[in-house]
Amino acid sequence: MSTLEAATLDQVVDTARYPLSELDSAEGRDIVSRARRDLSALGCTVLPDFIRPSLRDVLRQECSAIAPRAHSDVETVNVYNIAVGTDLPENHPGRRTFQRGNAFVARDRIPVASLISRLYSHKVFQRFVARCFGLPTLHELADPLSGLVLNVVAPGKEHPWHFDTNEFTVSMLTQLPQSGGDFEYCPNIRSAYDESFDDVRDVLDGRGERLTRRLPLRPGDLQLFKGRYSLHRVSPVRGEVARHSAIFAYSERPGVIGSVARTQQLFGRVLPEHLASEGRAVRGDRLLD
Repeated sequence: MSTLEAATLDQVVDTARYPLSELDSAEGRDIVSRARRDLSALGCTVLPDFIRPSLRDVLRQECSAIAPRAHSDVETVNVYNIAVGTDLPENHPGRRTFQRGNAFVARDRIPVASLISRLYSHKVFQRFVARCFGLPTLHELADPLSGLVLNVVAPGKEHPWHFDTNEFTVSMLTQLPQSGGDFEYCPNIRSAYDESFDDVRDVLDGRGERLTRRLPLRPGDLQLFKGRYSLHRVSPVRGEVARHSAIFAYSERPGVIGSVARTQQLFGRVLPEHLASEGRAVRGDRLLD
């Protein structure tokens, strides 16, 4: 058993700064309150040095070792992840296309003993994340591929402007590129009731400076983000080092499995679970994607 496998949550997470097991303490309430304020006002909050600095190199090494397992396939996409060529009005932002060059390592190719896998499945961590988002509970995705993934953006590639399918996203940068690879987002640019197509079009056409923020991130920082309502991207990576980030996917309800089309797009394959659940998805809003 490695040192990391034997480590407790307290040894992995800086629990003096982030008291995950004592959320009703004064310190715990303060951390949760700040996260909720940030998420309400900005659609995003960052918890710096969530992983202890002494483990940053372990975090990087583990994720670098599995990065070659990513499914890579440059494809033409739009911000709504709907089929390119969908019949839309002429000036609709969904008609703008981009080359998506990032790649994903699926959950079934991430070792269960890895730091990110152990953190994703830890009930104390899940309760903490749920509390920050103001939710009674969270569930791991039942999807065997997309519950936990490593997002790999190689030099010369980018993860272009898009909205997330989930209302909330939890992620952690594990490796910085030499340059580029900036996380940029437009806080709450749309809502469950208003697509704000004009603002989205401005961002895509390069006129959205007033709407866009650039967020500096470091390996080991925990990012909580409302990606369904905030347009976002990872800018092109430059240099010789890829950008790696772990994405922890949870849902408010149990049993969530991705669609066949989206799963095939992201991972290049589907499993029997995806075929069996096709057509059962329940949408919480009427947004385009």
